[in-house]
Parts: sequence; structure tokens; C-alpha cells
Amino acid sequence: MKKTINPYLVLALAIVLPGAGHVAIREAPRGLVFAFFVLFFSVLTYVTTTPDQSFIGRHAGGLFVWALSIPDAYRRARMKYTTANRIAGASGSR
Repeated sequence: MKKTINPYLVLALAIVLPGAGHVAIREAPRGLVFAFFVLFFSVLTYVTTTPDQSFIGRHAGGLFVWALSIPDAYRRARMKYTTANRIAGASGSR
């Protein structure tokens, strides 16, 4: 049986780098898609805003997708962690 990673570690990874939390829970394609869309929407909002906007305003699209990836990675990690603990507890009681 594979050891599951602590969901709080996944949360920290997702906060530090977009997509890293998903990669840590072995969902690399989903993590790479999030990373791609963070980059894509950052560039898109950078190109479509004026130079007098703040850094946050110029990259708002990418930051929004990044913010969406954080709870998604944590939720998926928590589900895997809970499921693995239930399976381990059920098989240990037999």
C-alpha cells in the first residue's frame, strides 16, 4: 500500500508553487494543467491591461487560477488521506 502524503504538506506546496500540490498527490496531469492556465491567464491579463496597473492587476487572471488550485489540491489530498486511513483501519480490524 502506498503511503499517503499529509494534506497540510500538500496545502503548503500548492501555496508555494501552482500545481505542485497536485503533483505531490500523484495527479501530475491536473497539476500541469493548473500551472499552464496560471501562466496563460497571467500573460493574457498582462497583455490586455495598461502599463499603469499594479502587479496584482496585471496578473490577476493567473493569480485567480492559482487561488483556485490551492483548495482543490488540499481537498483532493484530504479525500485520499481519509480514504487510505479508512481502508487501513478496516483491513486492520479483520
